[in-house]
Amino acid sequence: MTDAFGREIYYLRLSVTERCNLRCRYCMPADGICKKSHEDMLTEDEMILAVEAAAALGFKKLRITGGEPLVKKNLLSICSRAAAVDGIEEICLTTNGTLLPHLAKPLREAGVSRVNISLDTLDREKYAYMTRRGALSSALAGIESAIDAGFTRIKINTVLIGGFNDNEICDLAALTVNYPVDVRFIELMPMDGSRGFDQAAMLPCETVLDRLPELKPIEAGDGVARLYRLPGARGNIGLISPVSRHFCAACNRIRLTADGKLRPCLHSSAEYSIKGLDFDGMVEQFQKAVLGKPMCHGELSAVKRSGAGRMMNRIGG
Repeated sequence: MTDAFGREIYYLRLSVTERCNLRCRYCMPADGICKKSHEDMLTEDEMILAVEAAAALGFKKLRITGGEPLVKKNLLSICSRAAAVDGIEEICLTTNGTLLPHLAKPLREAGVSRVNISLDTLDREKYAYMTRRGALSSALAGIESAIDAGFTRIKINTVLIGGFNDNEICDLAALTVNYPVDVRFIELMPMDGSRGFDQAAMLPCETVLDRLPELKPIEAGDGVARLYRLPGARGNIGLISPVSRHFCAACNRIRLTADGKLRPCLHSSAEYSIKGLDFDGMVEQFQKAVLGKPMCHGELSAVKRSGAGRMMNRIGG
């Protein structure tokens, strides 16, 4: 489906839960979230109906997100049913990786073709600090299990944070030499969960190029990352710059929250509810959401914050 600005919208990011087993400081409050009743959240059947409605409009790529999707008890059923929807060509999943050792192979069998794994540091103590409860060893084991399960084009998502992990840029990039993975550095976005971070924490991705002058640009794929490669590396380095160098003109996605709200833009509070609707009703709301996509989001900085109106765990990564 084409939006009002001529962009082809074919990518649905479906959040299956707001819950997470970690409490990353830029994403969730320390005490977690206020749990909602089951009646307020999309059921599995509603999620699959939404995927079918999206596919009927030409959506072909689906990403499962959260919260942390691996805490969802019926995740494998959701993935396998979504993979069977006519028109869906690819199912990807974003996770913190800590629960992957037991789920990597079942996810592959359920039809998930690619995984993105969040990893902001290779320092054990800093990992525990940033996640408030996680263990670095669990995340690294998750990466290993994804490789062992046969996933290819594994991507490591690293939020670039000044004063926290900017001294690890070289070490994190070296993962692409030692493992068949891509590492994508993502600028910290000034959303509700990141109010504890000042402007100094919001480093532009150009910092990576400054620290790694040996990076060579390569042809980008159909994603939003600018791609580079280290000499002799097995994977790529990606730079995702939603703050310093936004990519709204190439945006191809719509988000669906776990409580049933279609969000045309990550940094807008505009929402279109599909909870409780039948197929035709969902199709109509998808059409409204796509045509309601803004041309671009506003300026983002520590002062000019996102207008999302929700923490990231309640939108979907």
